[in-house]
Amino acid sequence: MLPWGTELAGRLDRELIESELLRDNPLGDPHVRPLWVYVPPGYDEDATARHPTVYVIQGYTGQVTMWANRTAYRQPFVETADRLFASGEAPGCVVVYVDAWTAYGGSQFVDSPGTGRYHSYLCDEVVPWVDARYRTIPHRDSRAISGKSSGGFGAMITPMLRPDLFGALATHAGDSLYELSYVPEFGKAARHLRGYDHDIATWWDEFRSRTAFTAEADQTLLMVLGCSACFSARDDGTPELPFDPRTAALRPEVWQRWLDWDPVRMVERYAEEVRSLRAVWIDAGTRDEWFLDLGAEAFRAEVARAGLPDDRVRFELFDAGHGAIDYRYPLALSWLAHRLAR
Repeated sequence: MLPWGTELAGRLDRELIESELLRDNPLGDPHVRPLWVYVPPGYDEDATARHPTVYVIQGYTGQVTMWANRTAYRQPFVETADRLFASGEAPGCVVVYVDAWTAYGGSQFVDSPGTGRYHSYLCDEVVPWVDARYRTIPHRDSRAISGKSSGGFGAMITPMLRPDLFGALATHAGDSLYELSYVPEFGKAARHLRGYDHDIATWWDEFRSRTAFTAEADQTLLMVLGCSACFSARDDGTPELPFDPRTAALRPEVWQRWLDWDPVRMVERYAEEVRSLRAVWIDAGTRDEWFLDLGAEAFRAEVARAGLPDDRVRFELFDAGHGAIDYRYPLALSWLAHRLAR
């Protein structure tokens, strides 16, 4: 496999979108954001054809230009998606790559006083912006959302919260079953915080003063701080940890706010919305470091319990950890493309 970029059969537009909802956000992050929109081969030749849309969102610390990153012996998703459509393996779709980065590394695609209105930005600004400028089919049955890790979480919750917009999803190792995926990280975080007088704000100030990810604590504490800002920020925007920073003992009321965002637990509250979905792809690696394979199992069980027919679900566990599973993305994209309404 050649290590250089290839010419696309379709077209990738690198756009900017100005968001009123993100203007003056709590972290002072930019309200003008990059937005990549891919149109499939033949889009420009047939000025009347309309296409389904798949929105792609990223894992924690992800930002949109990372979709162009190349790793050894692998093509970036923009190219593998293009090859999928160019080969005729899947019918053409518009693919939208959304940026939801924050200074803490991510937004979890939710509205929060700690980070900003990122769920509303996605649903009420990005989707209408794309539909107004591209020949999409502006209907929930022709619109899907897909993501990995935190993006997989966003893909699971968004059709539940906005069934008017999204009728299908794909989640790759999406954040779920929080007692397994998050609680072990709290113990690690409490140990790291010993070096910062048990104060995550002290670590944050130090983190911003040096090269990122040069201390062992950085990855864990960034995730804990960022997710606290998303799930359990106070009204003034201050992130509140769901555990005691000295002992890692859970703070029940704050922890409950996190559990309320667990997709496994959300399904029961949104059972009607789940039953309305036309396609759900769920996968994860069997060696996932955050036990998200077990989260995938639990989410699949809840989706079945809610009454979604088995023929609308594609579930698979495969031999892998959490990383290097990008080869799964075009598989899910093809599956969704065949099931979205045209």
